[in-house]
Amino acid sequence: MKTILAIGGHIGDMELTAGGIMATNAVRGGKNITLALTAGERGNPPHMTPAEYRVQKVKEAETFAKMVNGEAIVLKYADGELPNNDEVVDQVVDIIVKYKPNVIVTHWQSTMHRDHNNTHLIAQEAQFRAGVVGNKKGERHYAPVYFCENWEDSDNFTPYVYVDITEGYELWKKAIQTHWFIMNSSDFKYFDYYTSLARCRGALMKKQYAECFAVLDRQKKIFKDEL
Repeated sequence: MKTILAIGGHIGDMELTAGGIMATNAVRGGKNITLALTAGERGNPPHMTPAEYRVQKVKEAETFAKMVNGEAIVLKYADGELPNNDEVVDQVVDIIVKYKPNVIVTHWQSTMHRDHNNTHLIAQEAQFRAGVVGNKKGERHYAPVYFCENWEDSDNFTPYVYVDITEGYELWKKAIQTHWFIMNSSDFKYFDYYTSLARCRGALMKKQYAECFAVLDRQKKIFKDEL
């Protein structure tokens, strides 16, 4: 059974962009860990303060994680103020070593959102430290990193890996509806966009539904004895 660690800048980021693979993993008996480095509380609805919305978002993260056979972890950092420093990286290293994921998914580089871009960098540094240096006890764990398709991180994003999520699609669609902003945001139609994108990506791989992921250029190697 597989464990997926999904590292997002805010609650909801990974649920939208990697929720399909997590739901499919859950259907197959795997475990999923969502790690939000901030709660994303500054997207608060008009009737709530950011502090009140943070409480609600943490509950939404926990509900989603429970539905996909997992756990939700939310760090203390404020939405829009995520630092890229050793303190954050060390916390992520501890989580990687503790949960020993088979795979890590996170943000692609972002010119639109500082929290997303810092998460992109933090996740890679934590992957390196967890695999080479380890935590304070010297315990180590390595897992490969893939980068999710997010409309806010679209600059220079090229889909490289297509993953069939048909098996978990209905569970994912149900689970993301537990997030207020996904269903009610006046700024962007998150539910419509991501469910439609899953169908489009699925069509390209001749499946019903799919999610796409990018890798770094140095990872784009195909080895063959002959063509």
